[in-house]
Amino acid sequence: MTVRSDIEVARDAKMKPIGEVGAKVGIPADALLNYGPYKAKISYDFIKAQGKKKDGKLILVTAITPTPAGEGKTTTTVGLCDGLNKIGKKAMSCIREPSLGPCFGMKGGAAGGGYAQVVPMEDINLHFTGDFHAITSANNLLAAMLDNHIYWGNEAGLDPRRISWRRVLDMNDRALRQIVNSLGGVANGYPREDGFDITVASEVMAILCLAMDLEDLERRLGNIVVGQTRDRKPVTAKDINAAGAMTVLLKDALMPNLVQTLENNPVFIHGGPFANIAHGCNSVLATKTALKLCDYVVTEAGFGADLGAEKFFDIKCRKAGLKPSATVIVATIRALKMHGGVGKNDLKNENVDAVKKGCSNLARHLENVKKFGVPPVVAINRFITDTDAEVEAVRQTAATLGAKAILCNHWSDGGAGITELAEHVVDICESGKADFKPLYPDDMPVWDKVETIATQLYGASEVTADKAVRQRFQDLQDAGYGKFPICMAKTQYSFSTDPNLKGAPSGHTIQVREVRLSAGAEFLVVITGEIMTMPGLPRVPAANNIRLNDEGLIEGLF
Repeated sequence: MTVRSDIEVARDAKMKPIGEVGAKVGIPADALLNYGPYKAKISYDFIKAQGKKKDGKLILVTAITPTPAGEGKTTTTVGLCDGLNKIGKKAMSCIREPSLGPCFGMKGGAAGGGYAQVVPMEDINLHFTGDFHAITSANNLLAAMLDNHIYWGNEAGLDPRRISWRRVLDMNDRALRQIVNSLGGVANGYPREDGFDITVASEVMAILCLAMDLEDLERRLGNIVVGQTRDRKPVTAKDINAAGAMTVLLKDALMPNLVQTLENNPVFIHGGPFANIAHGCNSVLATKTALKLCDYVVTEAGFGADLGAEKFFDIKCRKAGLKPSATVIVATIRALKMHGGVGKNDLKNENVDAVKKGCSNLARHLENVKKFGVPPVVAINRFITDTDAEVEAVRQTAATLGAKAILCNHWSDGGAGITELAEHVVDICESGKADFKPLYPDDMPVWDKVETIATQLYGASEVTADKAVRQRFQDLQDAGYGKFPICMAKTQYSFSTDPNLKGAPSGHTIQVREVRLSAGAEFLVVITGEIMTMPGLPRVPAANNIRLNDEGLIEGLF
């Protein structure tokens, strides 16, 4: 059997003009700002006009803890959208925009796969509509204005030793993690330590994804804390007059992007914060707009449910007033075998015992999702090497926790291969069983919020931090930021901070290394273990194999 690559499948797609795709959910042509024939942004006037319409049902797609074997969360999000349309429901999906870092690094793109993809695939995985460039520019404009403010007299009294704002780049580049800027003499400013994060870790990205409109965007940008004075008073972007210009750069980027699946169903792709170092969800504006247009909206949250789903519930839903009706947890037999101790080279061989052992990971994610009051279902993203006995082991695990596990063939068959899951998701949504609630209340002390996440979701026995970090928690609490939710920055590969600890480890310690205030995004980033906010490229990056062929077509993108 010859398996076609994602890019080959995408290239053969019979795309419809974006106006026809938008019309399926009631978006008129005059509400579209076209970026060529197959991409468009949705106008603010149209979005505002939908305000009084009733919301549809919101479905979250999350996953077990990721492994090198792959899970297929975005593929399932796209496939479920097609499956819902296939059974006659008015549905669309909302996903994140891919970052160039993974595209040219190791992970690849984020437009789905096989016959459950969003197109035009090459555009989406590369520059798309320029949103990430706008976010990068806005972030770095603030950095430039900050250093310029210091150069021309420092009216705000910024202490150069306490500047917290960093520059960003949408690429994996470890050489920029820690730098010294302004070298070369008096004309270049005051030398200081600085560094770069990847664009998807920027607070500007988080703000764009949480802002309700342009006014809210400018308010949040103005509240970004860029540093402190010598007497530890915060200095904001508004204090150095940067918020207005940043908003101008982001004026078009805030509008959601409309594209289509291979089956010509509408998809919003907008925003893209990582879930291991940011909050991992597409924009509030895209999700809320889709809910006004459709009966069912399928969205995803990055990596495993311990990261993406938790932040979706505790940050995005809390801030935007969203009430999800169902959760789909994506699993593969291959990934469960890895959690059960099988090496990557042996995944093709049947090993029911390893699947059962690996199901401890799935079980914890099921239990965790239930703590938020949202009914779960397991989607088994099928591979041709899966056996009936292995699939049955997953079904039994799910059943013991009151959930169904459904075999899905959307990768090979598109929407037709996932209709059983679509029907069950509709049943869950219409059952009225969902009773969403965040994991912790707003007024819980910030340290206690971190302990709640670590002990109730990660299976940890304790959270530790050195004296300076503990003092930072107290300072943020005393400064009035105690009501903010927590955005945990943690490895995606384990419930613990050790990426090699598979399955469902318990009794481990979560060590907090740093706490960053995101006053504009209105959450606190708690950095644990060895997590990096600027990744590096692997020994053999995907970029080594990406090229234009003799016909001018892209090869190697996946």
